[in-house]
Amino acid sequence: MAERPYIVGNWKMHGTRAMLSEARAIDRAAQRHMKVEVAVAPPFTLIHAVHREVEQIAVGAQDCHKADAGAHTGDVSASMVADAGAKFVILGHSERRENHAEQDADVRAKAEAALEAGLNLIICCGESAETRDKGKAEAFVMKQLRASLPELENAAEQLTVAYEPIWAIGTGNTASPDDVLAMHATIRSMLCEIYGEEAGPAIRILYGGSVKPENARELMALENVDGALVGGASLSADSFMGIALAAAETSD
Repeated sequence: MAERPYIVGNWKMHGTRAMLSEARAIDRAAQRHMKVEVAVAPPFTLIHAVHREVEQIAVGAQDCHKADAGAHTGDVSASMVADAGAKFVILGHSERRENHAEQDADVRAKAEAALEAGLNLIICCGESAETRDKGKAEAFVMKQLRASLPELENAAEQLTVAYEPIWAIGTGNTASPDDVLAMHATIRSMLCEIYGEEAGPAIRILYGGSVKPENARELMALENVDGALVGGASLSADSFMGIALAAAETSD
């Protein structure tokens, strides 16, 4: 496993200032469990507020625009989220790809803009149930990820990949250990091919898709699973840190 386990909460379109109490509780717990790196990505409206409230955990954004500034009503640039206190940005999430018609080239352009703004990246990839049922999951994910990765020099130093099978996100269904093992091994092989045998193994690969305290230990113990990208379970400090504790136990 590369470095400490990395447990990232994606709050999606949830959260008002009332959620700051959960952020503080997550931060206090993270200070007691230094074997795990913990981070949260609240909605844009809370990035600065959460950043001011926490000491241990990193705060990130759920998206950014590929342009640094301009006539893009409703969009937020990478430099803007960095100015608000974000240290990383999640890009290429299936909900962005499906609901906003984002293409791989859009994800790559956003990733390169984020790197230029000094942000770390979490680039998501994942297949639909139909693609998996056809036996084309690995081929699809490799094509999607390869086309989404930034081409800037030294990108590997700021890169994390998150494998999130679309059919597992928010459904309560989790990929089987064998499926996760196979996909993460394939992703690792491709990262080593692209970035070299020195940088490739150090890039963290997260699993996402209905991760919860009850299944986190089994998932985090798998080879090439370096952490988790957590959706709904990250909205509660108790459930989110339950996942973090399970990851810490597997790193002993």
